Amino acid sequence: MRILTPKVLKQYKGKVCLLRADLDVPDRERKNSLRLQAVMETVRLLLSNGVRVVLIGHLGRPAFFGDKKYSFHSMSKFLSQELMEPIRFSSEHNFKNIKKEVRSAPARLFLIENLRYSSGEENNDKEFAKELASIGDFYVNEAFGVSHRAHASLSGVTRFLPSFAGPHLNKELVELGKIMKRRVKPFVVIIGGAKISDKLGVIKNFWGRTDKFLLGGGPANTMLAAEGVPMGDSLVDYNSLDEVKKYAFSPDVILPTDVEMKGTKVLDIGPETTKEYVKIIRGAKTIIWSGPMGMFEKKGFEEGTQAVWKAVLANKKAHTVVGGGDTLASLKLLTTHYELPTNLFLSTGGGAMLEFLSGKKLPGVEALK
Repeated sequence: MRILTPKVLKQYKGKVCLLRADLDVPDRERKNSLRLQAVMETVRLLLSNGVRVVLIGHLGRPAFFGDKKYSFHSMSKFLSQELMEPIRFSSEHNFKNIKKEVRSAPARLFLIENLRYSSGEENNDKEFAKELASIGDFYVNEAFGVSHRAHASLSGVTRFLPSFAGPHLNKELVELGKIMKRRVKPFVVIIGGAKISDKLGVIKNFWGRTDKFLLGGGPANTMLAAEGVPMGDSLVDYNSLDEVKKYAFSPDVILPTDVEMKGTKVLDIGPETTKEYVKIIRGAKTIIWSGPMGMFEKKGFEEGTQAVWKAVLANKKAHTVVGGGDTLASLKLLTTHYELPTNLFLSTGGGAMLEFLSGKKLPGVEALK
């Protein structure tokens, strides 16, 4: 796999980079988004080395071309303000015209409208990928968070352009690769969020190699349901119960012994469970965390997730990886001053991180090799 280096930048000075970015960030979350910060750092790097940049990406799942809810129009304004650089925004997918504009316009930075407006993106259509690739002289993938998708802008375009891994994508692979190759015990995996089905691959891959799995949120509810505990109206992934039963009643899986509820719904782990989880986290030497412990967005149900964050940040000895959009968003719970320790890596990938840690190959990464 080729990586974007100073030597590569020197080679492509004056050329056009087709930069696949992870732009799937709603308006309200853009200001503090780690994904967008990573993208903007790479854009600045390219521009400072005399490379013109064409940004491509997606936002949500639009039902039709031009669905205003998913347009990059506001993203264009946001990036231009943050980068202090004019952006030429192309609202259509006429790639021949876009190519002409990129080659003739005095601008250095361009943004193409949401690629998911065209079916060729998610279908990994060869002609769509070829036309998209025709805009640039080389391609850089800086979208680790979606590299588990075999889409045209991730795996298709690499067939038609010299292709490189961006510095942040490469850092993701290095850091996650470390935790796959070498895990110092005690090794703790913290799993929360909504569906356990998204995390079953991680449980399976590390089963027998981890000391403890700490479960919260939907995964805890589903595991408790698999053990026969009535869960009322709580979030339970009933489609995964048969698979989950393989891991039920194991001493390696730590489940809530008390919970915080609203009506018949479990919305957070309870204070006794929180104390137990914090104690285990403090003694860990390797930590993987994906998914908050409950519905932290609702006042009164944030304490479990907040306590886990404090314990993770306080453990300066463990090699720690934290990922997933909701998990990173829950950092805002720490209203007091905090510093991220050097032993902690925040992954911008949710599904991509989980699939990588499950031992699966990522199409967007494989296409760069």
